[in-house]
Amino acid sequence: MRPIPCSRDMDFGQSNLFGYIEDLQELTIIERPVRRSLKTPEEIERLTVDEELNDIERALYLLSSGQDVQGTSVVANLPVLMRQNPAETLRRVLPKIREVLHVAGVEMQLTAAVSFLTVLQDESVSIHTYSHSFLHIILQNLEHRDAGVSNAWLETLLAVIEALPKETIRHEILNPLVSKAQISQTLQSRLVSCKIMGKLANKFEAHIVKREILPLVKSLCQDVEYEVRTCMCRQLEHVAQGIGTELTKTVVLPELVELARDEGSSVRLAAFETLVNLLDMFDSDDRRQTVLPLVKSFCEKSFKADESILVSLSFHLGKLCNGLYGIFTPEQHLRFLEFYKKLCTLGLQQENGHNDNQLQLQTLEQEKKYISVRKNCAYNFPAMIVFVDPKNFHLELYSIFFCLCHDPEVTVRYTMAISFYEVAKLLNSSVCTIQKELVTLLQDESLEVLDALVGHLPEILELMINGGENSGSESKLLSIPDLIPALTTAEQRAATSLKWRTHEKLLQKYACLPQIISSDQIYYRFLHRMLAIILTNNVLPVQKAAARTLCVYLRYNRKQEQRHEVIQKLIEQLGQGKSYWNRLRFLDTCEFIMELFSKSFFCKYFFLPVLELTHDPVANVRIKLCYLLPKVKSTLKIPTDKHLLQQLELCIRKLLCQEKDKDVLTIVKRTVLELDRMDISLDAEQLEKEKQQNEGRSANVNDKIFEKKRRDNKPSSVLVKSMTLSSGNSSGASTGKEDKKSKLVRSQSFNTQALHPKYNNIDKCSNKSSATGYTSSLSGMGKSCMLSFSDDSFRTRSTGNSGNATFSSSSSLISSRNSFNSTDQKNNGNKESQSRKMSIKNRKSNS
Repeated sequence: MRPIPCSRDMDFGQSNLFGYIEDLQELTIIERPVRRSLKTPEEIERLTVDEELNDIERALYLLSSGQDVQGTSVVANLPVLMRQNPAETLRRVLPKIREVLHVAGVEMQLTAAVSFLTVLQDESVSIHTYSHSFLHIILQNLEHRDAGVSNAWLETLLAVIEALPKETIRHEILNPLVSKAQISQTLQSRLVSCKIMGKLANKFEAHIVKREILPLVKSLCQDVEYEVRTCMCRQLEHVAQGIGTELTKTVVLPELVELARDEGSSVRLAAFETLVNLLDMFDSDDRRQTVLPLVKSFCEKSFKADESILVSLSFHLGKLCNGLYGIFTPEQHLRFLEFYKKLCTLGLQQENGHNDNQLQLQTLEQEKKYISVRKNCAYNFPAMIVFVDPKNFHLELYSIFFCLCHDPEVTVRYTMAISFYEVAKLLNSSVCTIQKELVTLLQDESLEVLDALVGHLPEILELMINGGENSGSESKLLSIPDLIPALTTAEQRAATSLKWRTHEKLLQKYACLPQIISSDQIYYRFLHRMLAIILTNNVLPVQKAAARTLCVYLRYNRKQEQRHEVIQKLIEQLGQGKSYWNRLRFLDTCEFIMELFSKSFFCKYFFLPVLELTHDPVANVRIKLCYLLPKVKSTLKIPTDKHLLQQLELCIRKLLCQEKDKDVLTIVKRTVLELDRMDISLDAEQLEKEKQQNEGRSANVNDKIFEKKRRDNKPSSVLVKSMTLSSGNSSGASTGKEDKKSKLVRSQSFNTQALHPKYNNIDKCSNKSSATGYTSSLSGMGKSCMLSFSDDSFRTRSTGNSGNATFSSSSSLISSRNSFNSTDQKNNGNKESQSRKMSIKNRKSNS
């Protein structure tokens, strides 16, 4: 087809016109299948269903006159119908489905198998009703001509057998199975019978299995078709579990020995794998006399005439070697070890340094097989360490370990990286022998290998440091000299890749490094790198992982100069950064600091920088700050941090009276309510000190007043009594004056104390706050904060053995306190009037 030219270049002459028409016809042909896919009005009419029909009627209509896709949707919706109306569904819908399934296609058959299993799992009906209504339909479709459909119905039947009672299984499944397993039946019928046999063997007692099932099992093991023999051989494991050890030894083991010599390679493979899985059921005599010769025969033939078993043999070799360990002679032990070593290098360069060019060229299938063998050897490596004893690792297996860690295939190295932690645990004190391989895998070019190794990196490094002979803080770096370059290289490779999850995982695991290497090494090689990741990386989970790891490094850094430098950089480059993204990450970092550090540390270095973000021009930053404020408030202790609490309140007042963003304002109001319900921790030691100071001050005032009264008045019994009353009155008055004075001072400090040079305009908002209703919304929090500073207003609650107390901002405490103060004023007034009356009477009597 020629390209159609632009209109200005088109030549509408007779010679070219027919060419353009041909092109248009070709375009019409291309579009024709699209038009045919559209539904005609008649088809739409046939697909339309009356909306007034209920679910049952609609299902019956679609199954009777609808298209296949509509009938399939009804079958898929069968579990829903069973939950809504089980009686009508069983009476009307299920018989129609049974009728339709006789002529249904593959899709509807597969859907029905899944729906029947879902109905069983939902327990919409009793198991008796289910077996009566659904079981016959399942059994009818077991021998479907399509293998996929047959397997789907078989899986449903095997799940149903688990729930059926024994009598139902005997009459509905076991009895018909005798005829279905005969040689005269179809291949598909006999294959289905094999799988059902394995399931039924665990449902009946051993004597019933021996009498009714074992004869069928023997018959199927000797079937003329190798597919049937293979299938039945794989079910012998389940049969053995159902009949017990004795019958397994006398019935199953002879069948396995015969099948292991079968002419079909798949049959021999099934016999070998079943023999390995049943190894625990055989005693030492059976293992020595029967199993071991078979295994030796498999090993000898695997490289020559029976390569089909090689992959399976390499996968089960670890289990075989440890299962037969007790019956091995030293010669046999060495022979199996050499066989394993040979498998580990299968397909690689030979020991003489030349490629195996003298043999036949390996096909692609053989190469894949050899790669699978070496991968299985890597999987079995921990088991082989147990086989040779960890003490002999360096002599017997280290060279193989080296080869597997340097294997050219990624899958082999990946498997070694996964099993590296298990190897390190087994070696224990000899773990130092595999340090070079750890560095090699950390520097592997494949990130899959690195990801597999990093999963247990903290545990591996801990074993490397503490498990070696030279354990101690001074030998940390000496034990793994190339560790730090390998770790930095791994992180840089992960950072430059697109696999950010591997990078995140790596940064999370690097938080263990303070336990492994020195603080200076972390500071110069890792800490600044974490800060750079926070500032430059674009993936949020990676940034958060770097921030938390940085906080861990800061937590274990004991050098004040380095600490202050990092803190200053966090505040300047993140908290005061030009990018709002960095300021958001600063709040994330502060959250990690509150998690890892003490409350006083956060209040000392990060409390005020966090509050500065109330001025942030970006709404998202202010929103995140509001969500963080409850945690920020929880770091405060009263009365030590009362000035910080005042500044926190001022920031909230500012947000309430100046915030213009509706979303931020909504979150601020919600945060205010949460803050109002919070309790603030009390500093018990500071409270005790202030209490003692206040008690000493009030005692001095009372002594001075008493001395002045004694000098001014003459001694008499009446005067003594009046002095006593006036003394009590004056102490109450002095306390009231002190109370008023402290409130006045607090009010002044509350309104005039500056949060920061940027906050000079906050006090202008204090008068507006009453108009905006902030006083009422913060009544509990504000009053509790003010009252907390007077000497007689502390209410402590015991918090266990810690001796700390919490400060409650409940309104009931405030109201009771107010009523208490008013009562004191009345009592003081009555006492004062009485003392005046008594003094006047005394003067008159003296005159």
